[in-house]
Amino acid sequence: MRTLLVVETSPRGEQSLSRGLTEQFVTEWKKNNPEGRVVTRDLMTTELPFVNAPWLKAYFTPPDHHTAEMKDILSLSDELVAELLAADDLAIGTPVYNYNVPAVLKAYIDHIVRKGKTLGFAGEGLVHGKKCTVLMASGGVYTEGSPIQDRNLATSYLRLILKVIGIDDVTVVAGGNAKAVDLGETTREAFLQRFAREIAMAANR
Repeated sequence: MRTLLVVETSPRGEQSLSRGLTEQFVTEWKKNNPEGRVVTRDLMTTELPFVNAPWLKAYFTPPDHHTAEMKDILSLSDELVAELLAADDLAIGTPVYNYNVPAVLKAYIDHIVRKGKTLGFAGEGLVHGKKCTVLMASGGVYTEGSPIQDRNLATSYLRLILKVIGIDDVTVVAGGNAKAVDLGETTREAFLQRFAREIAMAANR
């Protein structure tokens, strides 16, 4: 039985376009994996702390020297890493803020890039055999041929960091011009429908 881990990052709830894209992906994934299991990690309802000095001290202390406090500090990170390692497929739904990923997604990444768990001590990725689909909603259009393609930092960053931990099978569904929905130039439903075929292909790969 395959397991899909869905990471949601948007604070906009039911109005979120990235969540709408992710919902479509999950629907298509279930068609291809009727016995599959979907695990959702919603970063808006997870009390996810940013990396701080106590966290770093615990991180760099060998596990057999961890105090009870250190174990507690790393407990959420351990839980997030375990979720990732247990999944066969990964879907990340995210908006784009100022050309990059939201702070909460960066915080999540800081918690799952762990030496000895997802990253080897020589810098090699330890997470293998997984497919990732990034479902991204952005106000601008940054795909190939766009005059502002060089601002596509979010996609470049996610591809890079996923490859660092060993996930190199990454498909990005780039939902550009999402601002048209906010400006009333199109509906949420029409925007999401534009990417239905691309999402179905991503879920079927």
